[in-house]
Amino acid sequence: MPASPPDFDVLIVGAGISGIGMAAHMGMKAPGHSYCIVERRDNLGGTWDLFRYPGIRSDSDMHTLGFDFEPWTHEKSIADAPAILEYLDRIVDERGIRQHIRFGHKVLSADFRHDEARWHVEMEKADGSRTHLTANFLYLGAGYYDYDEPYDPGFDFGEFEGQVLHPQFWPQDLDYAGKNVVVIGSGATAVTIVPAMAQQANHVTMLQRTPTWMFTRPAKDGFANFLRRILPEKLAYRVTRFKNIKMQDFSFKLARDNPQKVIDALYKKIEKALGPDYDKAAFTPPYNPWEQRLCLVPDEDLFRAMKEGRADVVTGHIAKFEKGGVRLADGRFLPADIVVTATGLKLAVAGKIDVRVDGAPVAFNERFYYKGCMFSNLPNLAVVFGYLNASWTLRADINSDYVCRVLQHMRATGTVIATPVLTKEAEAAIVEDDVFDFSSGYIQRGKHIMPRNSISYPWRLNQEYVVDRKRMKDDPLTDGILTFTKPGANARAADQQLEAAE
Repeated sequence: MPASPPDFDVLIVGAGISGIGMAAHMGMKAPGHSYCIVERRDNLGGTWDLFRYPGIRSDSDMHTLGFDFEPWTHEKSIADAPAILEYLDRIVDERGIRQHIRFGHKVLSADFRHDEARWHVEMEKADGSRTHLTANFLYLGAGYYDYDEPYDPGFDFGEFEGQVLHPQFWPQDLDYAGKNVVVIGSGATAVTIVPAMAQQANHVTMLQRTPTWMFTRPAKDGFANFLRRILPEKLAYRVTRFKNIKMQDFSFKLARDNPQKVIDALYKKIEKALGPDYDKAAFTPPYNPWEQRLCLVPDEDLFRAMKEGRADVVTGHIAKFEKGGVRLADGRFLPADIVVTATGLKLAVAGKIDVRVDGAPVAFNERFYYKGCMFSNLPNLAVVFGYLNASWTLRADINSDYVCRVLQHMRATGTVIATPVLTKEAEAAIVEDDVFDFSSGYIQRGKHIMPRNSISYPWRLNQEYVVDRKRMKDDPLTDGILTFTKPGANARAADQQLEAAE
């Protein structure tokens, strides 16, 4: 091992919710460790800085999308991107995190060298030059989708002469006042864009191949705002957060156990918003609720735009794009000056970084998740892949806390390499499970690149936050799987641990 220490104890990739959360947790729970955040963009915020389309907002309540350590104090719990960025900016300034962020640094490759117990990380700066950093531990908070390339369904725009754009690359100062807009898609992005653009456009049509289950709720959480008036802020936040976590868990399990009951409740809310004569087929997907994420319609904004005649929802297949609009397979013609292809994201693993161990490439689809945080036989690396059935930040919080425990344990025991060891014999006994049992297009398209999952803990990206939180906090680190070693030991089995006695 080199006499000189690495540049940082921890290198955090990404200055979005995951990366900022990890930095904040380190400040509280691993304060003796140095860290650096590298961010490819010029601003923090990740998703909330990248996407600039009209109306962009959270589709999770901010009492669970917010961090466990920082109360959400805005009146609206369904927040827009500027409010979320303000929340993140305040955290990085109040906690002294901003000085640790290096913007304009795109990570290209990372190679862990056992003999040095450190990652060698190559980055490209905004001017095209290369730079190099070393770190003992690598924390990937770069999200789960391709920042460079969204999903392309391969449309042939033929004779269409209007503007075509994807929400991931929204142009600045787009003028759509008085124009006809067709938004292709029925996911959360489309459901957000349609009512927002309808405020200025002549008319906006949401063109869907298949419907999506939608539910309404107020953008303001009356219960949370009441508690904030009568309780200390942090206590009010904890109570609201607890309530919302329980409601998320209850609603998801109810949908899986009694889907018809949930379907009836969703129909009832849509009928209340649109009236008894609404087109039920346009809101009836060919799957049960929570086989894909439900789409939130805060304050019934989409339905209000429909009732006022500013927007509509059309179900059909595209035959071709013609001059002035879109022709459907059944002959209908949708006039359009602008077409928005809200057709989804393209999944990416580990931020598309070329990850290696001792020079050998790491194929993540050949590794098992360990506690939804680390990977089998991959040392000193953790990642955040948020919940499909709950808020992203819930996973980010528990993973950050867990990694801080690992860091503190290594410091206390004089060990510098932490590896979840999976022997060939143990791997052969694993029964695999499709934890991504969601029918969402982006999930199905990207499953081939995703890490593997067992039916049982710990080799699993679990989808039960309440269970995961308790396990990650209370289960012992030294579980016979996570090994703590020194350079040169390179443990290959759980019985090769070299940690100091506790």
